[in-house]
Parts: sequence; C-alpha cells; structure tokens
Amino acid sequence: MSMKELQKQTDANIRAKADLIWQIATHLVGLFKPHEYGKVILPMTVLKRFDDALKPTKDAVVAMAKRLDGQHIEGAARDGILCRISGYDFYNTSNFDFARLVAEPDDVESNFEAYLQGFSSNVKDIIENFDFANTVKLMVKGGVLYVTLQEFNSSKGDMSPDKVTSTDMGYIFEELIRKFSESYDEQAGAHFTSRDIIYLMTELLIAPEKEQITAEGCTKTAYDMAMGTSQMLGCLTERLQDVSSDATLTCFGQEFNPETYAIAKADMLIKGGNASGMKYGDTLSDDAFSGYEFDYVISNPPFGIDWKREKTQVEAEAKLGYDGRFGPGLPAISDGQMLFMLNGVKKLKDGSGRMAIIQNGSSLFTGDAGSGASEIRRYLIHGDFVEAIVQLPTDLFYNTGISTYIWVLTKGKPMHRSGWVQLIDASKCFVKRRKNIGSKRVDLSDDCIDLILQAYEEFENQTYTNGNLVVESKKFANDFFGFTKVTVETAQADENGKPILKRGKYVPVKGETDTESIPLSEDIDSYMAKNVLPYNPLAYIDPAKDKIGYDVLFPRLFYKFEEPEASISIFEEIKALEEKESILMKELLENA
Repeated sequence: MSMKELQKQTDANIRAKADLIWQIATHLVGLFKPHEYGKVILPMTVLKRFDDALKPTKDAVVAMAKRLDGQHIEGAARDGILCRISGYDFYNTSNFDFARLVAEPDDVESNFEAYLQGFSSNVKDIIENFDFANTVKLMVKGGVLYVTLQEFNSSKGDMSPDKVTSTDMGYIFEELIRKFSESYDEQAGAHFTSRDIIYLMTELLIAPEKEQITAEGCTKTAYDMAMGTSQMLGCLTERLQDVSSDATLTCFGQEFNPETYAIAKADMLIKGGNASGMKYGDTLSDDAFSGYEFDYVISNPPFGIDWKREKTQVEAEAKLGYDGRFGPGLPAISDGQMLFMLNGVKKLKDGSGRMAIIQNGSSLFTGDAGSGASEIRRYLIHGDFVEAIVQLPTDLFYNTGISTYIWVLTKGKPMHRSGWVQLIDASKCFVKRRKNIGSKRVDLSDDCIDLILQAYEEFENQTYTNGNLVVESKKFANDFFGFTKVTVETAQADENGKPILKRGKYVPVKGETDTESIPLSEDIDSYMAKNVLPYNPLAYIDPAKDKIGYDVLFPRLFYKFEEPEASISIFEEIKALEEKESILMKELLENA
C-alpha cells in the first residue's frame, strides 16, 4: 500500500472515531473542563479497545475462570491458561462487557467497578496510570458514566482489531491527545511524529541491511527512549515485516507521561508484543534499560525542554565518565535533547547498532568550543558515530514550524562511509497538504522518501530532483567540522616596535585579546601567518588556552548566492505603482 493510500485509510479512521469521541465529550461539559476531557475519553477508548478485542472469547474466559477458582488454581498458572483462551496477553473475568453494562443502567456503578476489577493485572496497571478511579467517581457523581458507556457502545464505536488496525488506532490516540492539549493551549503535539516522518526514519535505519533482511529474515530489537504512544516502534515493526515476513522485532520503550505510557502498553498488549518492555519513568533521571543494547534506536525526544528536574541525577551520572551515559559532556540546562542522543548511542549494539533521532538546529551548533554541547558533537563526530544528518522541510510537524533534522548514527559504519559525515538537505522536498493539521502544512510523499533515500544510499556530492522535489547531498570528512579556537594576544612593544619579553615570554597588551577559530585541517602557524600577522605583526597565541570545538553549520554549507534584483528593475516597479496610484486617485476625486 502506498503512502497516499495508507494516509487516506488512517485519515478516514481518525475522522470517524474523532467525530464519535467529540460527540461523547459534549456530555462532559460542566463536569470537566475541556482540557480535562482526556481523563475520561482516553481511558474509556483504551477499555473499549480491550473490550472489542476480547469479545469473541469473553464467555469462554469467564467459564474457565470459574472453573479455575473452583480448583484453587492461582498465580502464573491461572494467568497463562486465561491468556491462552482470550488469545491475548490479558483477559477479563467479570460477567460484564460494554453491552451488558449498558443493559443494566440501574446498577452501572457497581457493575462497572466489577468490570474493571475483572481485568488481568497488566491492564489494571494501565488503568492506574490513567488515575481512572478518581475520574470514575466524578463521572458517577455527575451522572455521566452510563451515557458515556452507551455512546462508546454504539455501532460507530467498534474498535476491534479486525476493524481498526493497531497502527491506525495509535494515530487515533495521537489525534485525540493533540486535540485535548490544544484545548488547554499546552504543548500541542508534544508526543506526535506523523507517519510520513517515521517512515523516512525507518527507511534510513534499515537501508543498509535490507538485502540481508530479505534473504534471511532477522530477529532484531528496537528501543524508543521517548516513546509517547509507541507509534515509532509500531511503524518500524510494520516496515521490517514488509521487507521480510520472517522478520521479528522485539520492542522496548520508556515514557514519562503516565497517560501516553498507558496507551503504549495497551497497544502492545493488543498486538501481542512485549508489553513488559514498555516502561514508565523519566529516561534521563531513571533509566529503565541500563546495561541494555539494541539493534535499533528510533526516537523523537522533546526539544527546547530544560533538564532542571533531572539535574541532580544527570550530573551524578556524568561523574561516572564513559561508564555512564553522559561522559562526553552536558549541554546547557535549557536544552536537554542532546542528553537523549547520548543515551541512545550508549545503548547501540557494538559493531552494528543504528539510531535515527530527531533534533532541532541547536544540536548542530550551539555552545562554544569546549562547552558541553561542543564536546558532545566532538565525541559523536570524531568517534565516527555520525553517518548522516538530514534537514527536513519546515512545517512538517503538528506543533512546530522550525527546522528539524534526522541524525543517523551507528556503531557499525561500512568502510566506504568510515571517516565521513553525509549531510542531506531535504528542506525543499515536500508536498503541500490539502488541509493543515496544527502547524503541519506539508507531507513527505512516497516520492519524497524515495528521493531522500536515493541520496542517502548513493552517498555522493550530488543534487537529486523529481519534478519540483529537490534533495542535495554533500559529504565531508569528520575533521571538517572541527576547529581549534585559539586566543590571540597582542604583545607590548618597545620604542623600536620590538615585542617586550619577560622571562622569555611576551607581555600582552591588556584589552587587546581576540580569538580565531582555525579548522583542524589547517596548520595553526600557517593560518596565523596568512590571516593574522599581516594585519597585526605583534599578535601571538597562547597554546594553553586552545580549545577544540565541533560545529555543523548546515545552512552555511548549503547556502547559494542569489543575485539581487537590479536597481533599474526595482525603479521600474516603483514607477509603475506610482502611476497606478495616480490613476486611482484621479478616479476617486472625479467620483467624489
């Protein structure tokens, strides 16, 4: 199925379910504020999804539960038997489902409580992370529990896996969260990465291994350190199995938002995946996967977010050096995204691990030589972990229109890429959306992804075009991005213009200190002789103050000079406008 067809299918499901959900939300007016609707709608949507999935085996599970209770079979043995009958890694042993709850309106409160208690422990964990017990109390008090169940039980509310795919369900959740966030003017879309971006990331991840996967299948592991509702992991699984039906991907992820964590875990239970690999907590301060290594890391961590909350734990781990995750350095307290990049690199499997991670422009160049951010770039580039950086079009995300980049990092560079970084400018490779979604005004079509992938795979200095789509690729040696920041002093001179020496050292002129950033590829003395000494013969450097820095000045490297419009043309345009204005004024006065 093409990207266009997939998007059409997803959009249709989202529209149908979103219409239903917003209709349900109207019953909550007054009892809940608009930004609080998610406290009801999200867990109820998860429960309905579970309910529809379990419906075919519901009666068999209830009957077996009674039998096992009579035989006093408990614990793991009981769970295993009931899961086998339900067909999923979860079950519900109560006598109720949504249809039966709606059929008994007078007892809906007690029946719903029995229904919730009938779930297996892994689903109860999900319910607890929604803090749903307190929400139910408010719903009962406000008299909206029954009508909410009734609305979800309508024919339009069918969310069974055979009607709504897991991927589409995930995007329905994403759309709901986005709407609820926007209603409160929160960071709308903070959890969202649209399918087109994720598909590009997955293609970049598996591109070098596609032939191997096709020939042999594979068993891989993947990790998302800021997983949201786990859609990146879901799309990566999809793509891997598209390449080879024999491929197996075991997924792991961590999420600090309890609601999106609950959704991610629920989604994994429905898919029959490794739900125990979904962990709740703050990745930076409470690493749930310390000591783990993964084949793939795919992530869109929050950018523009500080790490003040995690400061104590992060700084403590940084003191461990390279035994911890943050040995290379720490970025500015106001920008934590590079910490996620270091966390991901730490968890890549030696010799083969690959990562695709989204960052904004600050990771490329913020921080002076010797700063934490620069030292991180030095570690990543000089260590030969950075394979490629792709500049994406603006207006591609739901919640921001700024420039964003996909970093492709690996601990297993092929020989022809060793010592090189590929930069790909895909900022002009997009198709305009017919209808905007938040700040998202453009998409990456199949043709866009194919063109970007072609540039990546060919690894050449070349411009690629397909109609109006343009992608430019350039490759640079690792050292190209490095520089030595030297401190330039001016020596005091005697009456003959000769530098003054004290104990064999120059005496600097106070207040005449400057700096020069000299590329690592250039000899410092030669640079000084060519670029500084002709203009200041008394200049000298203090090697003790030298600092190594690394920057990736992406816009500058792809800058193209455009000849300004000729002054005569501007003059003619102004003249034409003046003449037009004169005619209009004359007509206005004549009609007055």
